[in-house]
Amino acid sequence: MPKDKADVAFTGQRVRRKILLALALCSAVPLLILTYVLYAQVVPLLDPASHRLLIAGLPVLIIFVSLLMAAGGYVIWDVATAVAKTAEFISTSKRFEEINGRRDEIGLLMGSFSRMLTTIEAQSAEINSFAARLDSAYKELESTNSRLKEFSFKDEVTGLYNRRFFSVRLEEEVSRCRRFNHPVSVVLLDLDGYKVINDELGHTAGDETLREVANILLKHSRGINVICRYGGDEFAVLLVETSKSGARLYADRIRQVLATHPFPHGRPVTASFGVASLPEDVNPATEDLIRAADEALYAAKRAGRNRVEGYEPSSDPNATAPHERVY
Repeated sequence: MPKDKADVAFTGQRVRRKILLALALCSAVPLLILTYVLYAQVVPLLDPASHRLLIAGLPVLIIFVSLLMAAGGYVIWDVATAVAKTAEFISTSKRFEEINGRRDEIGLLMGSFSRMLTTIEAQSAEINSFAARLDSAYKELESTNSRLKEFSFKDEVTGLYNRRFFSVRLEEEVSRCRRFNHPVSVVLLDLDGYKVINDELGHTAGDETLREVANILLKHSRGINVICRYGGDEFAVLLVETSKSGARLYADRIRQVLATHPFPHGRPVTASFGVASLPEDVNPATEDLIRAADEALYAAKRAGRNRVEGYEPSSDPNATAPHERVY
């Protein structure tokens, strides 16, 4: 017999024995004690007349009490028998086996569900780990894109913005000038005699000169100004919210600093400046503004170098074109 069935049968027998013991303790033993007390202790104390009367009625009383206790004992015995038979029936019943089988099935289902939860938790942890790696890769990609963008807009020698970035910002400021009529100026500067330094002292000295000029421009310019290496030994500065007079003052200050700055190679370095502004000089167009500043720079070169010239419309049709500038 399986262990569970044996446990049920054994429990039924224990209940039956306990009920029988309770019946003996609650009925037969008290009856015997009562009979002994009456005959041994009470009857000798009575007078003869009462003794005869008690002797005559006592057996009847004892029989009546015994019948009542027997009836109660029968009821208790019947309950005990029913409990024992019920336990035995349960222990041999197929329904009990079905219950045990169902319990085993529920256990298997709970075990499967627990394993499924464990698998889901593991997969969730993997997904979280993958999401973290993906987020890290995305941030690294953003950082790489930012660096690439910065590199694509920076000059390798001087660290200034390059001509492409200058063109983008200039277009933005020209558009703003069209909408709000805010002033914007461009200063072009070209180093005087840079080719001689480059040829006689070498390209290393030439690059060092360009970096020194870039540092001077950064040091003496506002943060909102856009400074770039426009090409070769030419630099361009976009002065936001600056009129032509303010641009000329800025250019002349830079010219004086350059002329007195002690360069590492020991030679003096000067520059010529051309200034043009919107909306004072030309129509608000990017090409026209650059052309005007370039013409002013050419005029500074023609006038003897190391000077600042503002754009002045030329009335001489035979004037030398800007690309014939003397260096």
